[in-house]
Amino acid sequence: MTMNGMRLTYNTAAASWKQGLPVGNGRIGAVLISSAEEETWCLTESTYWSGREERTQTISRGRVDLDRMRELFFQGDYTQGEALAEQLLQAEKRNFGTHLSMCDVRITFEGGEGRVERMLDLENAVYRATVERAGAGRDFELFASHPDGVLAARIGSDHPGGITFVLRLKGRTERFAAWADPEGYIRFSGQAVETMHSDGTCGVRCSGAVKIVADGGIVEAYGDELVVRGANLVWIYIGVATDYSRDDEAWQEEALGAVKQASAKAYSDLLDAHVREYRSLYARVEADFGRTEREALPTDERIRLLGKDGDGGGNDPQLFALFLQYGRYLTISGSRSDSPLPLHLQGLWNDGEANRMAWSCDYHLDVNTQMNYYATEAANLAECHEPLLRYIGKLAEAGRASAADFYGCQGWTAHVFSNAWGFTAPGWYYTWGLNVTGGLWLAMHLRMHYEYGRDETFLREQAYPVLKEAARFFLDYMVVHPEKGWLVTGPSNSPENSFYMRGGDRISHALSMGPTMDQSLVRELFGFCLATAAKLGDEPAFRQRLEEAIALLPPLQIGADGKLQEWLEDYEEAQPDHRHLAHLYGLYPGAEITPDGTPAFSEAARRTLIARKREDGFEDVEFTLALFAASFARLHDGERAYENVAYLISDLCFDNMLTYSKAGIAGAESNIFVADGNYGGAAAIIEMLLQSHAGEIHLLPALPAKWPTGKITGLKAQGNARVDIHWQGGNLAEATILAQSPLRTKLRYRNRIIPLHLEAGESLLIRGCELAEQHQ
Repeated sequence: MTMNGMRLTYNTAAASWKQGLPVGNGRIGAVLISSAEEETWCLTESTYWSGREERTQTISRGRVDLDRMRELFFQGDYTQGEALAEQLLQAEKRNFGTHLSMCDVRITFEGGEGRVERMLDLENAVYRATVERAGAGRDFELFASHPDGVLAARIGSDHPGGITFVLRLKGRTERFAAWADPEGYIRFSGQAVETMHSDGTCGVRCSGAVKIVADGGIVEAYGDELVVRGANLVWIYIGVATDYSRDDEAWQEEALGAVKQASAKAYSDLLDAHVREYRSLYARVEADFGRTEREALPTDERIRLLGKDGDGGGNDPQLFALFLQYGRYLTISGSRSDSPLPLHLQGLWNDGEANRMAWSCDYHLDVNTQMNYYATEAANLAECHEPLLRYIGKLAEAGRASAADFYGCQGWTAHVFSNAWGFTAPGWYYTWGLNVTGGLWLAMHLRMHYEYGRDETFLREQAYPVLKEAARFFLDYMVVHPEKGWLVTGPSNSPENSFYMRGGDRISHALSMGPTMDQSLVRELFGFCLATAAKLGDEPAFRQRLEEAIALLPPLQIGADGKLQEWLEDYEEAQPDHRHLAHLYGLYPGAEITPDGTPAFSEAARRTLIARKREDGFEDVEFTLALFAASFARLHDGERAYENVAYLISDLCFDNMLTYSKAGIAGAESNIFVADGNYGGAAAIIEMLLQSHAGEIHLLPALPAKWPTGKITGLKAQGNARVDIHWQGGNLAEATILAQSPLRTKLRYRNRIIPLHLEAGESLLIRGCELAEQHQ
């Protein structure tokens, strides 16, 4: 029996994008759709956005109008308060734009049907396909090279002169042109234009090149096609460049230059360089959750069998390890240290579905963009976090205008959506668009990056300046509640939920003062800034303001139903089955709620999760299942965490293992690929095996019974420590902690906690028996 290891394998052709397999080099991406008759590569580039940079206009007079709205909310007149917010604080969409697919590369072969096998090798980031047909078998290989900046492919045949095909490009946007030349090139140009999210005239321009090199046979150009006849071997190279953030015209020749340089090298050298560079990131983590006979089956069959097994999950623990490593693969493929933009709603790829409806393939700041990077640090891919961290700095600069224009406040803010140009204004309808802490939520990734890496220069020069200006905004923006005496935000959303006022009419409301998520984020922000200001010796007056504000922040509250309150008041949920769990931020990814530190709030969070999932209309979308899994892991409930990851994989993944949002939810017209389920699911699996958010490194905090024996090596813990874990029979066998910076923390396994003090470079190997649970 041949085990597939860390490979996605299929023994049938891909019928559509939802069965195609993704590759990427951090900027250029493609989804590869192989059949006997045709290869189709759906090409994307991270900066290919419609729209443009625009300052959002508002009629708000800032603080004067903000005070008018707040007075209405404090008086309990939510209807009039929301009407005023609708009038003054809604932004116009205008040329917000969306990320767009660029074009399809189509290679049409001679001959009829045949047997197709496909495989994506996660260990080396190489896609391979074979076609067996009577008298004309062929093999195909493609990778996205980060070192050389191109897609490179090889097509071979099982007999001399057996390769004949036509290659053409089909643009995905209205403005697209391609032309071939006799030297084996197709050149193309285009512009990212559409009319759903912009006016159809503005967008990023692209320039690209496709080069064919053949061993034997002939290559001929016909209009916009290249025709290959009777070749023994064929190599194809693709490059793309855009004018995003460019003031010169040199970008127009960059793709052609990259293709020329790559095609001048030996294909084997390109492949070797690609594999070495990719594995410098990927190979840091190895995962083995237990091997069974199911590992030899095709991936789509394994997914279906997992679904048939119900909540038992069957006997395929290594499928979960594959899902984890797939999440790491997608991170490396979509977000490199030099990527011009971070991962968007669909990572680096794009199926086109979100572009043709009210959705936009953009940066959703009320969980989706954040979740794309939840696993990055713990998965030992800190470099892949850098595009987001730079983007946050850009957002902070743009957000100064929104803070001043809409609220009359200092500092910066951003709301629910953003785009390639750093849009920070409220969304274009108040029911979801006034998530005033969306930018802050994203900015807490700066804190996360520092906590894991302990880079003091990053803290001083990048993280703290941005977070300090966010704190300045909230210090200026927040107001003391006239009855409760608490310092609150508002009017603001609890994304993207609504409520009924108890004892009032049955009209649902979306805006209130001081939603729980806002307060949890502000408390985390103020606490981090206060500690950092003291460490860096920042101005005493600023530190005093933070101390005074922290003392006035509302506490977490438990409602009459025993659940964690989502709003400042104990409102009735208008949609108890809602997909968002924003008010549980303090449980995950925050650290305000822990089973040991805050047992009452932990129990309230547990009741919240269980009650929401029991609702008949529970919105089981990809990011919600990832949040459920990670949240139960934080509650040390491995069985419920496992159940939710299993459901995510079996019921919310296409055959290519990419996660999706179900048709009918949030206006989705079809099952739409959304990348956060892949990234968030990977983060949840790590949370089941290692946690380090509560001042301790916790080993196997939520190990499920279905993974009785296994190991994971190379994970990162906060404090800049590498952690290897082996377990057997459901118990810790041994663990190694390597300190990469001075480490002062605690080490925990079950109910046993010991101090952990290591200098940089020192490691500790500990046997499970040394941390065995003590029974009385």
